[in-house]
Amino acid sequence: MTWFVTGSSRGMGRAWVEAALDRGDRVVATSRNVDDLRELVETFPDSLHLRQLDVTDRTAVLHEMSEASSRFGRLDFVVNNAATGHDGVVEDISEDDARSGMETSFFGALWVTQAAVRVMRPQNTGRIVQISTQGGQMAHAGLGIYHASKWALEGLTEALHHELVGTGVRTIIVEPGAALTEWFTRSLTRSRPNPAYDAVMATRFDLDPSLMPPARAIVDAALRAVTAADPPARILLTAQAFENVTETVRQRLAEWEEWEDLARSVSVG
Repeated sequence: MTWFVTGSSRGMGRAWVEAALDRGDRVVATSRNVDDLRELVETFPDSLHLRQLDVTDRTAVLHEMSEASSRFGRLDFVVNNAATGHDGVVEDISEDDARSGMETSFFGALWVTQAAVRVMRPQNTGRIVQISTQGGQMAHAGLGIYHASKWALEGLTEALHHELVGTGVRTIIVEPGAALTEWFTRSLTRSRPNPAYDAVMATRFDLDPSLMPPARAIVDAALRAVTAADPPARILLTAQAFENVTETVRQRLAEWEEWEDLARSVSVG
């Protein structure tokens, strides 16, 4: 099997690379900076191939995906992992921060998705693995742009899921809870705190590291779904994610039902 992984130099992306290599598969690992992965090449010289790639460059993404397919004859899994985060209330998000956040986490993911489909649809097989988060189904204060990018990715992927019916290509959205990665440090930019929101921001979520699983534990669990004969369209991972998202959905359903009469009151005539 051959994998193509974006954002692979650290965190969840690196965990995907290591998990695929441990299976005995080939991996094309891409990142803006692949230096952190070079020691893995010494261990897996024949199966790990490093490629420098900025996913915001659509032309480069299409080229690298096509090159990988030509080199190995096929691509079986594309893991769309590259993303950035931004911490700041919606009122204060700058235009630069908003555009930067969407550029990598949504538009970059879109270019990778397009490139994957162009390789996999003619193959009549393949799995496109979209790395989302529980935050693709719910939202916390202060992470508006990040949530916007993941909600956009999930909507895009659901449409693609319907478009690919009958092609042999499947999409799987992976929605993990908080993990022990560098996402809250190296991958996160921050707006200047606004004192008007101090009370809200102080209680928005609990990030106790002792309750967070390592990225590899999440990836090992995700592999069971991604490689299944009939994979799910979405998979929640960690008890935290399952509890948070299902409670959010229950609350939405209750509110929709509360206002059902108003919804049904709208008629043609």
